[in-house]
Amino acid sequence: MSSTTPEGFGVRERETLVVGAGPVGLTAALALRSFGRPVTVLEAGPDGRQRPGSRAIFTHSQTLQILDRISPGLGAELYGHGVYWNTQRTYFEGKEVYAKTYPDPAPGTYPHFTSLPQVETERYLYERAVAAGVEFAWEQEVSEVVATDDAVRLTTLGGDRWQAKYVIAADGSRSAVRKQIGTRMEGGRDDGWYIVVDVDEIEQPTLPQERHFHYAHPAVQGRNVLIVPFAGGYRVDLQLIDGDDADKFASPDCVRTWLDAVLPRGYAEQTSWVSTYQFLQLVGHDFADPARRVLLVGEAAHLFAPFGARGLNSGVPDAEAAASAVVLALAASSRESARTAVESFALARRSAALFNRDAAGEALAHLRPSLEKADEVRAAAELAPQNEAASAWLEKAPYGPRGVHTAQSVYRY
Repeated sequence: MSSTTPEGFGVRERETLVVGAGPVGLTAALALRSFGRPVTVLEAGPDGRQRPGSRAIFTHSQTLQILDRISPGLGAELYGHGVYWNTQRTYFEGKEVYAKTYPDPAPGTYPHFTSLPQVETERYLYERAVAAGVEFAWEQEVSEVVATDDAVRLTTLGGDRWQAKYVIAADGSRSAVRKQIGTRMEGGRDDGWYIVVDVDEIEQPTLPQERHFHYAHPAVQGRNVLIVPFAGGYRVDLQLIDGDDADKFASPDCVRTWLDAVLPRGYAEQTSWVSTYQFLQLVGHDFADPARRVLLVGEAAHLFAPFGARGLNSGVPDAEAAASAVVLALAASSRESARTAVESFALARRSAALFNRDAAGEALAHLRPSLEKADEVRAAAELAPQNEAASAWLEKAPYGPRGVHTAQSVYRY
């Protein structure tokens, strides 16, 4: 990445600032440029920074369509470099209880998703943003935000000062901007622990390009296991049970042991990233500041359990909606009309976030079931796969209700 940090001293004035150069911030910047508006992105990290791990690997078809809308051909580019797997299999205690292979998408249409590491998605977004004329300022970690009825003033840890008419905050789960404007995160944390591992493809692949979910995998003492392909490798999730030591299960020796138990020979030696996590289910009480000059998007506004891939795939529509609202506010004939545009964004995207949080919560409740729910799962497994309804329920329940709420708060024009 090449730096385009502006030079000069004093307060740097811009029309709109985006805080954060992750996929959601880059989407917001691209969306503003698609309207012909100037935009500067402030990123806390240095030029060329790399974050480890595949992270958000699923890009849904609706998200690809949004990206195509703001940068023609971008969705198709991501699809072309990602992986689309047609076959899904679900197992219970080693017995296959569901299997389905979908046809390839018709020519000229999008698949339901493409599976690509987040670092690759960011690279394509960044290249498009540079080509579109987005200005970048690196090593600009925001420490103070002051929003008034007329503008927003930002100060960084390094002492740089910025001022803009509007700010779109895409600075992630620990958002400094969110804290500065006083938005509270409402919800909770799941007590269970999970281990996620990236495994690179081996020279002579033996693992099929299929998504496999195992309830109570017998090779790992009844823990749930999810195996998902992405471009260049696989993600393997291990759900720990009560009493497990997360650090122990994430240690190199232990990871190799349980990967050897659930994957073909050779893959355990190809581990490239290991992380432990608990699921947060949080939504901001408001997606804009009281002055309606700062708009929160992506993980600055909400955090979901990853079932159904609702994080990035709600962050992208957040970003497009925020850019649309800013453009409407800039063109408004009165201060009240400008506030209404931002208010519309905040209400609509918070409603979408609450839907997605609750949907992910349903999946979470299925994967960490009560005794009654666990009995339902076992009963369904005894009927499947001959009983199609039981089989389909076992397949779909770990991901929550289908779809991601992507409703826009304003119309493009």
